[in-house]
Amino acid sequence: MVVKIEDTYAEAFEGLYSRVIITADDEEVLRKAAEDATANPSIVIGRIEGSIEKWLSEDDTPNERKGAIIQFWGGIDERKPLNDSIKKFEIEMSYSIRQNILVKPFTSVFDALPNPDGKIDIMKHIGHCGDGFEWEEKLYGRNMINVPLMVSNFHIERYLGYGRGVMGGNFWYMCKTKQAVMKAGKKALKAISQIEGVITPFDICSAGSKPETNFPWIGPTTNHPYCPTLKKKLGNQSKVPEGVKYIPEIVINGVSIQAVKEAMRAGIHAAMNVNEVSKISAGNYGGKLGKYRIYLRELFP
Repeated sequence: MVVKIEDTYAEAFEGLYSRVIITADDEEVLRKAAEDATANPSIVIGRIEGSIEKWLSEDDTPNERKGAIIQFWGGIDERKPLNDSIKKFEIEMSYSIRQNILVKPFTSVFDALPNPDGKIDIMKHIGHCGDGFEWEEKLYGRNMINVPLMVSNFHIERYLGYGRGVMGGNFWYMCKTKQAVMKAGKKALKAISQIEGVITPFDICSAGSKPETNFPWIGPTTNHPYCPTLKKKLGNQSKVPEGVKYIPEIVINGVSIQAVKEAMRAGIHAAMNVNEVSKISAGNYGGKLGKYRIYLRELFP
């Protein structure tokens, strides 16, 4: 079956990100910490989002335990000084680390951003969980904060780097069957996971949205012209192709525009090779979301 790639573009925007390593004694605790800390993709409502970039062996972590690289992402408010966005990002990231990693037994957190734009001192919002009994020392060749806890000390590197990357790269794969939604989505996510420096905060997303809304206190709401269940009700306003029953979306954040493009190319190629996927498209909003336009046709010269 020939899959058509629509002549359109994905609209993406600039964001702030940190890239950190979590390690733990226990593999189940490690997985739970990584998943819990990145479970809520809520940049669309002005919070923070993230995902797991990759899993690490004992040979790849500073303290020789199994680990995971995770990314945290926050928005940039272009109407305000950049430092305001960095401060908000710092506070939001501290919530995720304190409530989802620090509380897990025998976990540690390390910086994993080689060339950061800047550094965040996490003593104020995370280190002081020790209520003044915390201390700093050199461990594993890094400046680590020891936070005394009732189980043991939580170790976290004092300065976590941040950079400016690209958020919201995306593609839609239009499906004829429910089975194709999951099969193509899993193949796409597996292909994307091989690309360095990217994450998929929603994985297979069923709720592609649009900037315009009748209910602004909710934030972005459903992209109704592309809802298959509204095809008859909308009539000529519907943009759902004939025979398409499902339009899932995969969203990609990455450390650079090149990384996002490479991930989109890998994911689209994987999804296209699944029967009952009939068309590839992407979400764009006339520049209302961001400055980056990633044209699908240019990904496959």
